[in-house]
Amino acid sequence: MMQRLRRWALEIYAFLTAPFVVKNCLGMIGLCSFILLLTFWWLRCYTNHGESVQVPSYVGMSYREAAKKARARDFEVSISDSIYVLGKAPGEVISQNPKAESRVKEGRTIYFTVAKNNPDILKLPDLASGDDYDIYSRKLSLMGLKPRIVARVADPIAEPNTIVAVIYRGDTVTQKIRNGFKVEMGAAIDFVVSDKVLLNVNIPDCVCQTLDAAKFLIQTSNLNVGTIIPNGTVTNQGDAYVWRQSPAYDPNGLMRVGEQIDLWITQEKPADCSSSTAH
Repeated sequence: MMQRLRRWALEIYAFLTAPFVVKNCLGMIGLCSFILLLTFWWLRCYTNHGESVQVPSYVGMSYREAAKKARARDFEVSISDSIYVLGKAPGEVISQNPKAESRVKEGRTIYFTVAKNNPDILKLPDLASGDDYDIYSRKLSLMGLKPRIVARVADPIAEPNTIVAVIYRGDTVTQKIRNGFKVEMGAAIDFVVSDKVLLNVNIPDCVCQTLDAAKFLIQTSNLNVGTIIPNGTVTNQGDAYVWRQSPAYDPNGLMRVGEQIDLWITQEKPADCSSSTAH
């Protein structure tokens, strides 16, 4: 048995040390080494191993200018999104990815978000009677709109900050919201809301005052100007006079803060007005 094993060992040794076997083995080892070295070299060149460049800031440039400068630094460029931003010129770069000052490989694609020319059109959320301004305004802010309170009206029944009226570009659109009223993104939406009735004030005497003077008296009394009713003589309200008011002036009368006074106006100063009245 031992002799047989020794013979096999000698035969294997003779085969492995044969010149043609050694030559072939060395050739295979050299070929494999060459292939591995070539592969590592290609990967190093392909990925720019160990090399990176800093990304400049392109925000605020026009897309054309940003793309030109980025390509000059061997970056690729692409527009990932376009949004409307109030005050931004169409095509202006708003943001970029990767961000400025980050380090990336050469040839990396820079993705730009740019401003577009026309704003998106948005539908105002449904508005129910008794809606609270704070809740509704948060919905508008999340949509990119700008809610603001322009007036408060005293209301003894409604909770404070209840929406009384919605105004868009000078028009009251409260009822139109129920039909899906649409506005431009970034637009200002004005609101009249309710306020607590906390104080009583004296009724101002507006009769014989000019309309502007009467409005000033009403507003400084923490009241609101109601309906203005001109008679047939009025051609210019700026020069008109108040000849009647409701509620009527009463030196002992009181009104709640925020209530309205209606005014009747005429073009000429009423004849029964005292000449000593200052206007």
